[in-house]
Amino acid sequence: MATEVDIKQLLEAGAHFGHKTERWHPKMAPYIHSKRGGSHIIDLTKTVTKLEEALSFLEETVGKNKQILFVGTKRQAQDIVKKLAQDTNQPYVTERWLGGMLTNWNTIGAQIKHLVDLEEKMASGELANKFNKLEVQRFQEEIDSMNILYGGIKELNARPGAVVVFDVVHDQNAVKEAIKLGLPIVGICDTNSNPTNITYPIPCNDDAIKALQLMADYFGAAVQTGKAKSKPADKDEK
Repeated sequence: MATEVDIKQLLEAGAHFGHKTERWHPKMAPYIHSKRGGSHIIDLTKTVTKLEEALSFLEETVGKNKQILFVGTKRQAQDIVKKLAQDTNQPYVTERWLGGMLTNWNTIGAQIKHLVDLEEKMASGELANKFNKLEVQRFQEEIDSMNILYGGIKELNARPGAVVVFDVVHDQNAVKEAIKLGLPIVGICDTNSNPTNITYPIPCNDDAIKALQLMADYFGAAVQTGKAKSKPADKDEK
């Protein structure tokens, strides 16, 4: 595997710091090393193993020209996830997860089509030619508002190859929809998470910005490696 995980980087990023012991989920027991100061400490050797498995999967998935949907609506993850997705040209959700984003694609797709249509008419000057300045301003406000919700998934195919969730508790609705569709899930699981239904659970601190950024860096490297392995003949496949 081209993307290697450095346990020292995980340690320096504080990836091993879990939640208070009273907030733990028993299903995370295999990934907990010890207790310190009333909090659980994550076993980083397990993190390395699970992260490497997830990265191999992401490389393989992208290598087959499938999309990775990155999800991180928690405040400290939003900017990190958005930059990761934009740098790797993958779809993302960093604002609010709207119900049906995966399971009711007909409705979501119609909204995106409307947004794209408005953007094209705005760019071509069609709206300016037909409406007055106030009305055009209202169209622009509608475009801006819709881009907050749908901007990251305008290029999303109905079924991504995988969903990467930066906090499986905070974004549990995304997890539920992915499970319902049988989509593989790569999820960062802190000590309060239930990793049972996560295809590739990664035990890691999901609050520390340094840890989240490190995970994003690894995910990004895996995606780029996968792109390098993809076959030119498959570029147009969905």
